[in-house]
Amino acid sequence: MKILLVNPSYRDVYRTFDFVLPPLGLAYMAALLAKKNYDVKIVDLNVGQKDQAIPHNNWDLVGITLDTSRYYKGMEYARMLKSKGTRVVVGGPHASFMADEILESGSADYVVRGEGEHTMLELAETLNQGGNLEQIQGLSFRNDDQIIHNDKRAYSDDLDTLPSPARDLLDMDKYRTSKLGTRSITSILTSRGCPYQCSFCASSKLAGTFWRARSVQSIVEEIQFVKDTYGYRAFAFVDDNFTLNPQRVIDLCEEICKRGWDVHWWCFSRVDTIVKNPEMVSLMYEAGCRSTYIGVESSNQETLDSYNKKISADISRKAISVLKENKIEMTASFIIGGLNEDKKMVKDTLRYAKSLNPNTVSFTILTPYPGTDLFEQVKDRIITFDWRKYDGIHSVIRLKHFKPMQLQFTLLRFYLSFYLRSLASIKDFLKFYLRRKLQWEHTD
Repeated sequence: MKILLVNPSYRDVYRTFDFVLPPLGLAYMAALLAKKNYDVKIVDLNVGQKDQAIPHNNWDLVGITLDTSRYYKGMEYARMLKSKGTRVVVGGPHASFMADEILESGSADYVVRGEGEHTMLELAETLNQGGNLEQIQGLSFRNDDQIIHNDKRAYSDDLDTLPSPARDLLDMDKYRTSKLGTRSITSILTSRGCPYQCSFCASSKLAGTFWRARSVQSIVEEIQFVKDTYGYRAFAFVDDNFTLNPQRVIDLCEEICKRGWDVHWWCFSRVDTIVKNPEMVSLMYEAGCRSTYIGVESSNQETLDSYNKKISADISRKAISVLKENKIEMTASFIIGGLNEDKKMVKDTLRYAKSLNPNTVSFTILTPYPGTDLFEQVKDRIITFDWRKYDGIHSVIRLKHFKPMQLQFTLLRFYLSFYLRSLASIKDFLKFYLRRKLQWEHTD
């Protein structure tokens, strides 16, 4: 059985600056399928020639991963493949929560909800050998005029049992434009799940609230393999919350130091974890951590509480201080357009961001992605379901104090105001830009 896995192309701020990482979700899925002797290929349309076509090789099954902003692009591929008689299955964040919309469109035959490795494997085996589709947990499909949602699949609780992602099915050299400092960077996933349930984030719904972590031994073995096989010396730990268990981070850092590796890395973290564990942060730098991404979001406690962030502005300020003391750079994320935010509250967040003085910032507009608590909360206030606008830079919620274009202009003004406030901030932006300088001639 021949199976193709497709990662649709996207355009966002990370792609603009050539920060493109391998699609690890598809690589994990491919590894499990290959282990069962399926003929698998991955096509990542974010690297290679611009507007490259999906190869037509009489695939028995094609899987397409979808997030919200890439929904239309992914469905375009799905319709094209279905028109040629190919069976199509879609998965990923958007598909997991909008299975009805996808199946009603007739653009796909099956939807994989949630973690997809074992569901995809069982689907392949059922189609290959015959069997009952209704027995496959985590699968949705259409039977004549009826849409059937099978029972939810339980989350994989032992991540060490999953085979390593099939990087051999990707051209790893095509990702070398993504940099941490001067080093090409690639991604590693060390845990799944998030217990915090922020209202604007679907991670806890997609991967569960129970945090599941790989062992330190399996992580260092993967680092060793990627270093030796592909020559990368910088890594992005792309877990939703890499530092949730500080002792695990300490153990990993000690192992990296023990091996004497010259590696650099970045990760996502929460500000409260940083404040409570300064010794962990110090060891992170010693083990090669050079950058973090932290969610600050707002200076207003009412707004933070509405997001269910469980932090305060003061904690964020202390966290940035701890990171600076340990020479770890940070990108701080801020969200504007909270449901009850007025113009003063939004301006206060900009002043707050300037006072924190992080190395770089990510300002985005509050966006109700499907699967989030926010989406359910504001359904009657959403002004468009054009999924291409669900990208953090368009306003899609009817607000009391802002019209959509006002908020989008405010977002642009905030970026200009932050990065043009001083010579040092301009240098930070230029350093950020040069790290991810445009090289379209190599990637498109």
